[in-house]
Amino acid sequence: MSKFVVVVIDSFGVGAMDDVPQVRPQDAGANTCGHILQHVPQLRLPVLEKLGLINALGFTTGNLAHSPSAVYGTADLQHEGGDTFMGHQEILGTRPQPPLTMPFSAVIDEVEQSLMIRGWQVKRVGSTLQYLWVNEAVAIGDNLEADLGQVFNVSANLNAITFDEVRAIGEVVRHCVQVGRVIAFGGRLENSQQLHDAAEEKEGIYIGINAPRSGVYQHDFQVVHMGYGVDASVQVPQKLHEANVKTVLVGKVADIASNPYGVSYQNLVDTQRIMDLTLKELQGTGDVFICTNIQETDLAGHAQDVARYAERLQVVDQNLERLMNAMQPDDCLVVMADHGNDPTIGHSKHTREKVPLLVWQSGITPASLGARTTLSDVGATACDFFSAAAPQNGTSFLPLLKPRSQTTGGNHV
Repeated sequence: MSKFVVVVIDSFGVGAMDDVPQVRPQDAGANTCGHILQHVPQLRLPVLEKLGLINALGFTTGNLAHSPSAVYGTADLQHEGGDTFMGHQEILGTRPQPPLTMPFSAVIDEVEQSLMIRGWQVKRVGSTLQYLWVNEAVAIGDNLEADLGQVFNVSANLNAITFDEVRAIGEVVRHCVQVGRVIAFGGRLENSQQLHDAAEEKEGIYIGINAPRSGVYQHDFQVVHMGYGVDASVQVPQKLHEANVKTVLVGKVADIASNPYGVSYQNLVDTQRIMDLTLKELQGTGDVFICTNIQETDLAGHAQDVARYAERLQVVDQNLERLMNAMQPDDCLVVMADHGNDPTIGHSKHTREKVPLLVWQSGITPASLGARTTLSDVGATACDFFSAAAPQNGTSFLPLLKPRSQTTGGNHV
């Protein structure tokens, strides 16, 4: 009975992808990991160092060094841009398709009418560009942190409306639109005017609420991500269910990925709580696939807060040691990211970066996994690990994982 654990440090990229000059020139020079280590040279991350973080980064900086015992590589983003939702769908084995792009202004009429039909009180705010204001507590408009035009936000003051109501509003929006993601979220604000005060326009086309500036992340933040056009039947959770392997999703991945037959710990942000739940599931019985997302690093990136990002990395590092100490010989750990979010690059959006791919198992032989072309290789490896059918996308790197001594247990490492 074995565990395959994937810990996604949200936004922890290791350098701009080769296509950035052509497709995302605003991300030229981005390197979330490298720049954080350079700006906080005293930062110590002994477990990530041992796992091969510097090996994946490709150069030595700060207090961290190359690890001779690491199994490491990097993975490119196959999806366009750098998106948490599509990044996790890709990790779980979806072959990314080009996203639909449109401003909220293209659908504002339909969304407004649908909400009013269902009894919500709806106003428009703005002159040339407008967002919707619902029940004096919820703003609906363009997401300004992700790639513009691909995500719509439903931002709420949870002191004035319940999260269940915010979710219901989000479901109405989701029904009306075909962009890749609708995010319904909120936090406790002193007053709803904070949402209006954080309204911004971009490129003369997009209008929405600057979520970090609004303050919604700071107190009792809750969120649900509603995707479009993702076929869960080709993904890892379904393939593992068919092989009688339990799937556990912890943190933001539980909010954005389908897992109808498994266990999903949703609406969690606190890193320590997320890692505690991951450890608890690791210590359970039976074959289990666990995928955990650490969101607070991404939030620090959006806030362009290098110190906060570094502090959250230390919490992750300490908890990775707890996981590794609890792992049995047949268990396997993968530490990775889903994109970048360089807090030093000069903008607050995700950055299109390759991500580290760090693998650990007791007694494993050091190895290079090379430069993988898609995040889906992790999902394909998880299915291979449990002898399950492959997901839609990805190539397993399980054959590259060599134990120093022969282990038992089917095709497990």
